[in-house]
Amino acid sequence: MPHSETRRRRTSEEPSWVRVGGGLESVHDHVRHGPADLDFPPPGGPWTPLLLNNRLVGWGDKGGLAQARRAAEIGVQLGEERRIYLLSRLGHKLRSAVLALQESARQAAFGRPELMEGIFEQAQEVARRAAALEAAAIEPKDGARGVVLGAAVNLAMPNAGRDLPGNAVVVGSETALVEAFTRAKEWMGGDGVTFAAEPIGSWWKISIAPIGDRKPMPVPEMGEPLIRLIVDDHLHGWLDVAQPDRADIYLPAHRTR
Repeated sequence: MPHSETRRRRTSEEPSWVRVGGGLESVHDHVRHGPADLDFPPPGGPWTPLLLNNRLVGWGDKGGLAQARRAAEIGVQLGEERRIYLLSRLGHKLRSAVLALQESARQAAFGRPELMEGIFEQAQEVARRAAALEAAAIEPKDGARGVVLGAAVNLAMPNAGRDLPGNAVVVGSETALVEAFTRAKEWMGGDGVTFAAEPIGSWWKISIAPIGDRKPMPVPEMGEPLIRLIVDDHLHGWLDVAQPDRADIYLPAHRTR
């Protein structure tokens, strides 16, 4: 079931919660909870839901339009801070890879031809880091619509073992969905992963788990932080990493009339 990721104990003053992407974050101690849903209130309540244009933007000790507007402002600010920090880290890692490639190319051109073999691998790593930076920086151009999960899985992880109902349809950008699943597959260990989906309320809970041992990613920011940005911000979903043996992704379910 949906739950919180607690990083530190709350103070005696009850925190308020704001929506960041498709999840919630407490303002005072930055505990995460999700997904953002009236049926899944955060712990420590009772809380009053804060709605703006019929959209849940947070929870607080009291309601009202002013509280809701403030919650929406804080949520946007926290999301932007997170995105800027990730872009900064990915940019730093890309620059490091470019410098290493330049140095190897320089040495290979001046008397060390044995380095040529490794230059291709270094160039591939530069391309991977550049693609990660692009994924974090650019909003998907295609709008949100109903996307069949099976079709997205076929594109992102065709070799994954799957337990997927045929009626699993989510609302989101297909481009961002395929990007999120591709990144999650790499983070969980490559082609050897399993993919399962089950409906929970107005969401589809998608569990991606490795079959064998996982290898740590050379650039940690290309794992959980990047996937969280894509899932939470681009897909308005919720990435839950509380379980050590898998990643759970909550995405809004598409409701047929």
